[in-house]
Amino acid sequence: MDYITAIVLFAVSSSVTPGPNNITVMASGANFGIRKSVPVFMGICVGFALMLLLVGIGFGQIFEQFPVLHILIKFCGTLYLLYLALLIATASEISTSNTQIKPMTFINGALFQWLNGKAWVVATGAIAAFTTVGADFYTQNFTIALTFLIVSFPCVGLWLFFGSTLKKVLKSKQHRRMFNYSMAGLLVVSVIPVIIELGLEFT
Repeated sequence: MDYITAIVLFAVSSSVTPGPNNITVMASGANFGIRKSVPVFMGICVGFALMLLLVGIGFGQIFEQFPVLHILIKFCGTLYLLYLALLIATASEISTSNTQIKPMTFINGALFQWLNGKAWVVATGAIAAFTTVGADFYTQNFTIALTFLIVSFPCVGLWLFFGSTLKKVLKSKQHRRMFNYSMAGLLVVSVIPVIIELGLEFT
């Protein structure tokens, strides 16, 4: 299979499947609409590509030297994702009050990648699978990051569009609450593999 084709297929399959990024974008689209969710959408797409680039350049080597740092980031990231699930679950109640919750910003979306367990798995997996010894490593690394940047926009965008479509359907407070509870539950489920992995690290 052609090298670029293989990367594209991997990028599509990992970017379009459910995970913290897509669940967050869909929940934002459902609660705030497309226009107000564009910053976090852009932050997620650009932030993950930048993360891929940095992981490929040297973060992987740092974590090999200091594995406890990787565990610490995973632990903090898991706590943050659980906190985010709580925010999503209560968004319907907050949005109907005078203190409406604000959508995530571009910076929030970009920094979110470093606390996202799935993002770490995909990033390290992509670098390991699509770089070869003896080849121009930096060119390969840039190619992988650029491919993910291009592919992530339509893939993650589907979830944003789906969420904004649901915004028109979720008119009642009860329906919006049920939706947000479901999204929060899915986010918690997506974190379970990381929690299990952390549990194994400490046993």
